[in-house]
Amino acid sequence: MAAALRDLYEVLGVGKTAGGDEIKKAYRKLARKYHPDANPNDPKAEERFKEVSTAYETLSDPEKRRLYDAGPTRFFGQGAAGFDPRGFQGAQGLGDFADLFGNLFGGAFGRRGREAQAQAQQGRDIAVSVTLSFADAMRGVTTKVSVPKTVQCATCGGSGAAPGTVPTTCPVCQGRGVTTQNQGFFSLSQPCPRCGGNGTVVESPCPTCGGSGVTQALKKYTVPLPAGVKDGTKIRLKGKGEAGLRGGPPGDLYVVTRVEESPIFDRRGNDLVIDVPVTITEAALGATVAVPTPDGKVALKIPAGIQSGRLLRIPGRGSPKLGDTGKGDLLARIHVVVPAGLTEDEKVLLKKFQNMHVEDPREGIPGWSA
Repeated sequence: MAAALRDLYEVLGVGKTAGGDEIKKAYRKLARKYHPDANPNDPKAEERFKEVSTAYETLSDPEKRRLYDAGPTRFFGQGAAGFDPRGFQGAQGLGDFADLFGNLFGGAFGRRGREAQAQAQQGRDIAVSVTLSFADAMRGVTTKVSVPKTVQCATCGGSGAAPGTVPTTCPVCQGRGVTTQNQGFFSLSQPCPRCGGNGTVVESPCPTCGGSGVTQALKKYTVPLPAGVKDGTKIRLKGKGEAGLRGGPPGDLYVVTRVEESPIFDRRGNDLVIDVPVTITEAALGATVAVPTPDGKVALKIPAGIQSGRLLRIPGRGSPKLGDTGKGDLLARIHVVVPAGLTEDEKVLLKKFQNMHVEDPREGIPGWSA
């Protein structure tokens, strides 16, 4: 059974003496509240939205409102008692509301309605990679990149039209970029088949670009790579990407760094790790050894009795902090080197030391003690 007729003033929440501005204000408020794009998970929102739109279409038109005020039977016909206003479509249809909806939902409704306009398109972002040594990544370097990309056609200035001519308004869509078909309550839009959504057509294409407005070119750029870049760091060059279409801005160029591995340093964020080999006597008695850093060698004090695998921190001798000041730390990982190929005299001395130093390194370790 069809739904019973609801009073259209009640639908909008206004009185019968409400003026046009009050009706419009009430409608905009309810349209925001019930628009399907704002309520993707509410199946009832679309029906309520249709009802509100029908009420506004009627009450905002002086002639329709006069007929409606004369009585539902006169306005809707003899079936008014069972009329559902949510299914009503006036003579002008949903397209009449495009101006109202153009700013309500970020243009989403306008794109669906008949007022959708062809828009300038921003050019695509592009990316190129550069490979640099670990040393260059630590100190920073300036490099050059060659980028094949589309650029604005110099002959036509990006219009696509031959010199002395200009694009003309599309005769099919009248410059809107879309064609519209009424489907019951809704108006369905699709890109114009004549102009492809541009809103304009080029009758005399540019001989250089063939009407596209862009050409291919190889561009070279000088790119400063700051100290501390990592493998995969992206450097953005704004506006150096592909050319935009129909007067749109260009995209951006991203230079992606590929950093070669260091033969002596392992990177942990801004910290660097280096293996430091020491002799048995240096580990046992303590010593001072020279340790390489990205900025030259520094003296590192080895405490007596140090064990293999221990990390000694050297502050501020790691990688520069990208986008910040200061540096990370250098972590010196001790590696005790056991001598091989001992002479007989060396073996005698070590055995003598073994007899004098009776400490068992396995004592107290679970699974090793007796």
